[in-house]
Amino acid sequence: MGDRPYDIVMFGATGFTGGLSAEYLAANAPPSARWAVAGRTEGKLRAIVDRLSAEPCPPAGYVVADVADPSTVAAMARGARVLMTTVGPFDEHGEPVVKACVEAGTDYLDITGEPRFVDRMIERYDVAAERGGVKIVSCCGFDSIPHDLGVLFTLSHLPRGVPITIEGFVRSRGTFSGGTWHSAVHAMGSLREHAKERKGRARQAARGGREVRGMRPRVRYRRALGDWVVPLPTIDPQVVLRSAKRCEEYGPDFRYGHYARVKKLRTVAAGGVAVGALATLAQLRPTRRLLLKVKSQGDGPSDAERARAWFTVTFLGEADGVRVTTEVSGGDPGYTETAKMLSESALCLAFERDRTPAHAGVITPAAAMGGPLIERLQRAGMSFRVIDHTP
Repeated sequence: MGDRPYDIVMFGATGFTGGLSAEYLAANAPPSARWAVAGRTEGKLRAIVDRLSAEPCPPAGYVVADVADPSTVAAMARGARVLMTTVGPFDEHGEPVVKACVEAGTDYLDITGEPRFVDRMIERYDVAAERGGVKIVSCCGFDSIPHDLGVLFTLSHLPRGVPITIEGFVRSRGTFSGGTWHSAVHAMGSLREHAKERKGRARQAARGGREVRGMRPRVRYRRALGDWVVPLPTIDPQVVLRSAKRCEEYGPDFRYGHYARVKKLRTVAAGGVAVGALATLAQLRPTRRLLLKVKSQGDGPSDAERARAWFTVTFLGEADGVRVTTEVSGGDPGYTETAKMLSESALCLAFERDRTPAHAGVITPAAAMGGPLIERLQRAGMSFRVIDHTP
């Protein structure tokens, strides 16, 4: 792929998170990097190129592409070694980009948290991508890099070749953009259809005859944390378990549990009622339309709001009597840090691919980039640290 005009193409640069990602690349990519912004509207793309022209590594050009026109998406994929995209909802707009990347032999990265989309991409493109040596990697933002790589980091401080149990506990403060709101509403609106699809689909087995499973979810008080913990029904535990199934370093018997931390039990009840009501309204087309009008796509939190946001994920791991507590933390989870995580993932595949794990296919961040991406994120200011280690 050395003759391709761009090392990286950032598709969706005119959106909120895509714009932050373009700014991050312009400020942090190596000076020799050739990268481009991409989207539907030429005038907006030219304005981004002009605005970033004084940065250390400005975009070398722009690419006009629209998911409604497959030929433009195919041309975009053929022109890049790595294609990163923020164009969602992914269940509606993601597949043409994945298909084009698999056919062009281009590594692909996105920030989706939509389980239905990820399941469909595994079913339709995993075999072809693995055969072609292409890395198709979803969930490269707050969903699910801190959790997926946090588990991998925790594993590195536990014995190998024995049963391993890890639990992750999430705390965060932040707001959300219009794009995130639209993705969430669409994902909730497709819950019933997705449940039917998963029921008829064979579960992906762990490689090498190993046992990989989620822990039984339950609300409880976790004395080691001083908080109540509540099962968190996001895509993150699915991603962690997919990494464990793909990678043998997770041991012969791996179990994972994923939770939110809350101080007061009544917060759990209030949150459950709110999410349940939103999911119910999203099932019906008329109320789903009304929900989508609450926030416009492209809107996002202010600089001041993002500056006040943060996240912490604490992991408790145990293997063969050894216990370890680790922590992954950073700033604004949904936008500032998501743009950083997506961009560093792209830079990792563009310039350090030979150091990454050999896995290919529709795979997870840990399976695709592993340790080299942890190192990049640490250098970029995210914290991966051991809090306690008991041999």
